[in-house]
Amino acid sequence: MQFLLAFIVAAPLLGAAAALLPPPPGLKGRSPEQAVLRHGVTVTGVILAAAIALTLGFDHDAPSRFQATTDISWIPALDVRIHLGVDGISLPLLLMTALLFFLCALYSYFKFPEGPSPKAFVALLLVLESGTLATFAVLDLLLFFLAFEMVLIPMYFLIARWGGAQRQAAAWKFILYTLLGSVVMLLGLLLIGVKSGTFDMVALATDNGRELSHTTQLLAVLAIGLGLAVKTPMWPLHSWLPDAHTAAPTVGSVLLAGVLLKMGTYGFVRILLPITPDGMATFAPYLGAFAAVGIVYGSLACLALARKGSKGDLKRLIAYSSVGHMGFVLLGIASMTPTGVNGALFANIAHGLITGLLFFLVGALKDRYGTADLDILAGATGAALYGRAPRLGALLAFAAVASLGLPGLAGFWGEMLALFGAFDPAGGLSRPAFLTYTAIGAFGTLLTAAYLLIVVRRVCMGDPKAGPELAVADIQHYEFAAWTPLAALTVLAGLWPALLLGLTDPAVQKLLAGGNA
Repeated sequence: MQFLLAFIVAAPLLGAAAALLPPPPGLKGRSPEQAVLRHGVTVTGVILAAAIALTLGFDHDAPSRFQATTDISWIPALDVRIHLGVDGISLPLLLMTALLFFLCALYSYFKFPEGPSPKAFVALLLVLESGTLATFAVLDLLLFFLAFEMVLIPMYFLIARWGGAQRQAAAWKFILYTLLGSVVMLLGLLLIGVKSGTFDMVALATDNGRELSHTTQLLAVLAIGLGLAVKTPMWPLHSWLPDAHTAAPTVGSVLLAGVLLKMGTYGFVRILLPITPDGMATFAPYLGAFAAVGIVYGSLACLALARKGSKGDLKRLIAYSSVGHMGFVLLGIASMTPTGVNGALFANIAHGLITGLLFFLVGALKDRYGTADLDILAGATGAALYGRAPRLGALLAFAAVASLGLPGLAGFWGEMLALFGAFDPAGGLSRPAFLTYTAIGAFGTLLTAAYLLIVVRRVCMGDPKAGPELAVADIQHYEFAAWTPLAALTVLAGLWPALLLGLTDPAVQKLLAGGNA
């Protein structure tokens, strides 16, 4: 188990280096390009298999305990250690990350985005995977920062080299926003390490802020929270996200929404809640307010884009929907209750599965129609996917109703628990304020249903015989292989939420109790 986790984190880097080497003559297949894309599928598949093995070997009777741990001194002068481990909070995120990267590599093998050589693409994809997996596995503050930053350069190049229109501007906006946020976050992490004498996240969480003064905690929460909020993204620090999603290739959008946004909210749960509880309690009402505004703002932006005649880009609409959905995650965290934090973690996983599927589907629509403009897609009478490509239309409708939080699907539980947590926040927090946030969040669910149903009506319905004849290919075999796991897990998590909550709840209870539960 110890070796397995270290392998999961390090293997993508070795795979990235191997991707840049010439393929052996016997493994070239039809071309070197095909060989390197197959290499990406193989490496991500091995990592997914290792993550599944780690999950099966995980002691599910003790999910609050860190398992598969590695603890090696790295920089003794700063007491920085190579400290790895997973518990019930990080294991689901680790597994989902490995799954999404494998599905993206598989999809790219059959549908490679327009751009330079696949060699650089596969290498960047694997470096990105290593950084995201490390973020969810490391237990040292400085290692967390290094892993957190490791993803920026690969994602920048994926957008800038393989993206669509306005890709250079979107890539620069992405990296500038996140880098500026990260500089401030580093100052907060260093402040905690210097004041407490250690960067070890387990020791700091067990201490529960007792070695840190209230002022130190306030400064740390403000600095670290700002960097995490940019990555989440929290309103009003979200403006880089729609541009990045609109310009990114399909797999870039899937990974950005499904994995990279989760790194920010994971940092709130893993670092700020247990290490600076007093500082979080002071800022929680403000975090809840920003979250509530983000829920409504994201939904209203989507409604504006979905309106007929607005020339709304469907990828941009799904990106704005992420601002609203991540608002529910932040609201659950701001409640500082086990119910709310469990809801936030559940919503994280649900959003990764559902929005990842939505970006796959929108990418497929753009490939077929040559555009993601909703007005062009809908045409005069509707795009009529139900008649022209029934399986594609049905899956798009399924993903949309899952995203709006239909009971029985994964999107329902996280948002409901986040609202329940805000309805009865932790002691010391203003209940009237959080009741207001709960009401705003509940109203946001109605707006979410409105814009998603408008999208389904405009894209899926209509007369397939009206307007110019347009042959639309239905779901291809490789699309079916890449999308089915996400749809199946969305149903499984919706019908059996205890599968995920049974992992997260004991770990959350211990985390909020300062390691004493």
